[in-house]
Amino acid sequence: MPESDPVTAANHLVVAELIRIADAIDRAVDAREWERARSLFAATVHVDFESLSGQPPATISADALIAAWSGNLRGAKTSFHMRTNHQVTIEGDRATMVSAGYAWNRMEGNGDPLWEVWGDYTHRFARDADGGWRVDGMILRVTHQRGNFWVRDTAPQD
Repeated sequence: MPESDPVTAANHLVVAELIRIADAIDRAVDAREWERARSLFAATVHVDFESLSGQPPATISADALIAAWSGNLRGAKTSFHMRTNHQVTIEGDRATMVSAGYAWNRMEGNGDPLWEVWGDYTHRFARDADGGWRVDGMILRVTHQRGNFWVRDTAPQD
C-alpha cells in the first residue's frame, strides 16, 4: 500500500475539493437536491451508520442510499447538517477524510419537534475515470444524540 501523501501545496487543491464534496452532500441533502447529492457518490458506496440506525454496515448502490435519505427527509421534516475539523489523507487515487459532524431533524406532530446528533464521519473517496473524486464509503460514529427520537425515526406522510 502506498504511503500517505502529506498535505502540500501540490495537493492542497485536492484536499479542498474533497472537503467541498463532503460539504456539498450536506447542502444537497438539506435542500433536497437528490440528483445533486447522488452525483457526488460512486455507483456503489460502503455505508456504516450502525451507531445511528442499528443496521449493519453494507455496500449498496448510491441510488439506494439517496432513495433512503429522500424517503425519510421529505414533506414536513426539515434537516440541517454540518461538519468541521476535516483531516484528509491522500493515497494516490484514493483518499480518506475524517471530520466532526452535527445534524438536526425537525418535524411537528409528536411532542418536541427536534432531534439532534453529533458524531465523527469518515468519508472514503476514489478518483473516477474522468479524474474527478466521488465518495465510495461513508461511516458515522455517533458520539451523542438528544431530543425526540420519533422525529429521527418517522418518515413523514406527504
